[in-house]
Amino acid sequence: MTSYDLSLHAHPSPRFIVRRLRLSDLGTALSRGMDDFWAMPSHLLFLSIFYPLAGIILGVVSAGENAFFLLYPLMAGFLLIGPFAAVGLYEMSRRRERGEAPSWRAAFGVLRAPGIGSILWLGALLCVLFIAWLVAAYMLYGFYFGDEPAKTYSQFLTQVFQTAEGRRMIVVGNLIGLLFAIVALSLSVFSFPLMLDRHVGIDVAIRTSLRATRENPVVIAVWGLIVALLLAAGMIAAFVGLAVVMPILAHATWHLYRRTIGPPAS
Repeated sequence: MTSYDLSLHAHPSPRFIVRRLRLSDLGTALSRGMDDFWAMPSHLLFLSIFYPLAGIILGVVSAGENAFFLLYPLMAGFLLIGPFAAVGLYEMSRRRERGEAPSWRAAFGVLRAPGIGSILWLGALLCVLFIAWLVAAYMLYGFYFGDEPAKTYSQFLTQVFQTAEGRRMIVVGNLIGLLFAIVALSLSVFSFPLMLDRHVGIDVAIRTSLRATRENPVVIAVWGLIVALLLAAGMIAAFVGLAVVMPILAHATWHLYRRTIGPPAS
């Protein structure tokens, strides 16, 4: 088995120091994330064009299939798979932190990283969560409105906002989505940066991320809310705002990781 598959090594797994966070650390992380963005804007805008493009494609596909009810879950899914999509931007922040002047090619350097196998494993896990969330949304819509989907946006909006079933679906659906978001955030918020930075396996990365979340529940919850609100704001202008929001959040996540995860404990 290769060194990156699942970290099933003979030597003991490292246990990293987890620092306590304050809410002010989130502001610092966002400030440094914006600094990274402005220091490398042309490269990041080039990379992040994939995000608004993907969002527009999702909207067109869902409309073409009369699956209007899946558009919101597809949009919300950015929160689940965003950490995986941002790995290349973590790499750019990492290199800039080391004093380098990375180009956009540096983002694709993660494909040669020692921990790429573990990164891909965790990315696959987040994709499974994303699919499970879409299935849950599909089943929830069918439970309240049967198997016949709305034919137009106006009909769908009438179903959702002007019926008792629609209002109940909004509440239940958002609660279910919140559970998926909590799981995804806890698993990945520090895992991807840790695998990229320390070349650890997926087992060590996930345990460390879960422990950091458990020891900083309020701060991580607020961070998740900030991410959700900024992503929502980025989607308002036909997803084009994601070209700015996604890079800033990615760089900020890197700096939050550096503030939270210390060296291996002796």
